[in-house]
Amino acid sequence: MRWVLAAPLLLLLVLFAVSNRAPVTLGLWPTGLAVEAPLALIVLVAVALGFLAGALLLWVGALGHRRRARRAEARLRKLEVAQAAAAPAPGTAPGTALRPTGPGRA
Repeated sequence: MRWVLAAPLLLLLVLFAVSNRAPVTLGLWPTGLAVEAPLALIVLVAVALGFLAGALLLWVGALGHRRRARRAEARLRKLEVAQAAAAPAPGTAPGTALRPTGPGRA
């Protein structure tokens, strides 16, 4: 199933790279630095850097959610332990462990 989605995208990527082989000069204005590379390489590197920047932002944004989930799981484990400790002893009839007894009470 993964290949059904990946194969057409890979084909488009290869066609883009083959179609845009002309060298272009990429200049960074304030530094005077200039790099000459194929257009396809420059575009693909820019897209990859954008993808990585977006993934980093999503990861940082999810840190708070993961922290809350870990705290909730720890609290749940503590509550389960407390519930197990408060369970009636084996052998007692259900519903009779907390029933008040005494004169005049049935």
